[in-house]
Amino acid sequence: MKQKQRSAFYGAAFLMATSAIGPGFLTQTATFTSKLFASFGFAILVSIIVDMVAQLNIWRIITVSNKPAQDIANELMPGLGTFLSILIITGGMVFNIGNIAGCGLGLNVLFGIDVITGALISAGIAILIFLVKDAGKAMDWFAKILGFIMIGLTLYVAVISHPPLAEAIHKTFIPDNIDFMSIVTIVGGTVGGYITFAGAHRLLDAGINGKEEQQQVTKSAATAIGVASIMRILLFLAALGVVMQGLKINAGNPAASVFQLAAGNIGYKFFGIVIWAAAVTSVVGASFTCVSFAQSFHPLVTKNKNYFIIAFIICAALLFAAFGKPVKVLIFAGAFNGFILAFSLGIMLLAASQRRIMKDYKHPRGYLIAGAIVALLMLIFGSLVMINELKKIF
Repeated sequence: MKQKQRSAFYGAAFLMATSAIGPGFLTQTATFTSKLFASFGFAILVSIIVDMVAQLNIWRIITVSNKPAQDIANELMPGLGTFLSILIITGGMVFNIGNIAGCGLGLNVLFGIDVITGALISAGIAILIFLVKDAGKAMDWFAKILGFIMIGLTLYVAVISHPPLAEAIHKTFIPDNIDFMSIVTIVGGTVGGYITFAGAHRLLDAGINGKEEQQQVTKSAATAIGVASIMRILLFLAALGVVMQGLKINAGNPAASVFQLAAGNIGYKFFGIVIWAAAVTSVVGASFTCVSFAQSFHPLVTKNKNYFIIAFIICAALLFAAFGKPVKVLIFAGAFNGFILAFSLGIMLLAASQRRIMKDYKHPRGYLIAGAIVALLMLIFGSLVMINELKKIF
């Protein structure tokens, strides 16, 4: 495999993983650990299996067909891809406002600067990536470097919090209770909405497609889920170590509380680095992926893709600066991610069975069956969670 291809495969994996690891990811993990203790390990285990099934199906179908998800959907049924694009772009913008807010919070923790100022500075850093000549390569390296930093710092906090590993392993397989809301929420936060498409569309952007590339595509998809899962497990262990000591996690900022309670002031500063890295990489991933969905609207978007990505980032930053973080909307959007996953995965699986779309490619039956089960379960439980969140809003 050529060095450029290898870089694109790992870049796609880290783009997807760091898109998943945003402020919501950190908050969800700390919150559910404080609620479920070691039994949250079971939710993580189930979510990893579900994430892997969804990711392997979607990445394989997109790269074999050599078409972005919205084009596949439009071929399946005219207008379906446009509807999917609107869902993804709208949800992505709402989440990007939250990601921008996370950037501001990170710089506030590190340097004490105003959150809005920090958010605007971070947006400027994200924009710089798309101004360089080879923006794709810059994006790959940015995601990889910050991904390793996040994992390294969270590993330190996980070790220093002294979690009960034996109990964590035991309750992962034999939990005291099963919380379906936690499973739906973390699945939605890892591969829901735009996230699962980030890496697959990045591979298309790098010119990687066709049946002959599927072994590497599978490895890249598995690596993406692996990186996101490692981060989830480390944060879970860090939080578990804190709560098992009888320390109370601050519900207002649970992830920051975990880092501070485990490692003191240096831990709090580490949280600042982790949330900034998580948020700014999510800004990059969300903006790239949402604009990749808009490329089918008009050739002008494809021709000026990087400028549209920059405009997307600026729009999210200005909305945050003007209105602040829309907490209730973000909570609903998090639940909605699981529903979008069921919808989009279902579309991809239906397309995989259409010869006119996939030509001579035959999607593995095992992938189809597993994908259909995941789509159905996420549709049912995602809808229930979404209705519950709507009741809270209204």
